[in-house]
Amino acid sequence: MDINRRFALGLGSAAAATAVLGTAGTASAQAERTEADWDALIPTTAELARRKIAFKYGVATLLAGGTWSSHIGVADPDCVVKPAVEDHADRVVEAYSVNKIAVAVAVLDKVDRGLLRLDQRVDVTADIVIHDTDGIFGLDGAYPSSVTLGHVLATLLTVSDNTCVRLCGLVVPALELNEILRGKGFVHTQVVPVANPNRFFLGTTTPRETSTLLQKLVKGELLSAASTAYLLNVLRSLTSFTDGVRLELSSQERLNVATKAGWFEDGRNEAGVVFDANGKAIVTYALFASGAFRGNQAVNADDYGATHPALRARAALGRSMYDSVLRITTNATRAYRARPHHPWIGA
Repeated sequence: MDINRRFALGLGSAAAATAVLGTAGTASAQAERTEADWDALIPTTAELARRKIAFKYGVATLLAGGTWSSHIGVADPDCVVKPAVEDHADRVVEAYSVNKIAVAVAVLDKVDRGLLRLDQRVDVTADIVIHDTDGIFGLDGAYPSSVTLGHVLATLLTVSDNTCVRLCGLVVPALELNEILRGKGFVHTQVVPVANPNRFFLGTTTPRETSTLLQKLVKGELLSAASTAYLLNVLRSLTSFTDGVRLELSSQERLNVATKAGWFEDGRNEAGVVFDANGKAIVTYALFASGAFRGNQAVNADDYGATHPALRARAALGRSMYDSVLRITTNATRAYRARPHHPWIGA
């Protein structure tokens, strides 16, 4: 994919498509499409969707610059997920807040085993609150208080409140959390323990492991049906992250994309699932980027919003991934329909 990204700008759209798609058979003819043609195309097969996504990834990431490690999979009608993008997919990367999905999986695993309840309360003390301008607990200004574990998870995954990481650590200590994840096959998706056994840094993953985690989640292989539906519902909420993959989608379209972003220093990451209109999972993506991006590096360093080059790339790719699932589907028996959006003004 590194070569393809160079081709995408250096040789123009048609040459880039050839680099991504190859030159044999129908791929040769499709390689003659311009970038605008690919953007306008609504794929009718999973294979065509993979080709469109691969092309868009090559162009968008080249425009953004930086060092990318990514995995994007598209499900065939028989539910077999095949890669559209494998760009250093086995590189161990800093996950940042993307690993909050893994933290939530570990907590919900204990819920499924009857060791925790979503309605049980945890204490929010002044010393546990992180005042980092992210999230909401740092805005409360009144401690101690208490919230349910369900509230903790919802806030962890939507506004990405870092205080919630500490609150999760109260019920799933770091070593136990890592053990749960290893037991599910995730040896690189691990948090980093510290001296306090109930606290940890969010740690590492690989793009392939994060994609696998998401694929197993939607197949019902990680958690109970109730916990799976709970987790996906939170990640698809309109309150969840909208500055990346979901930026150029309408409100209703956003409800068909479950996503979680993570950022720190020069890292800009995002991972999630794109569902079709019937709530069947079609695309899984894990996008990790860091390093020197195009444009003003001093400005980029403090920009965690939609104007950052990496987020612009993810927004363009998000529109392409969403359009790619409009006419394709799978025979999956599991479906997770999004709740309709009902604006409300109170009373």
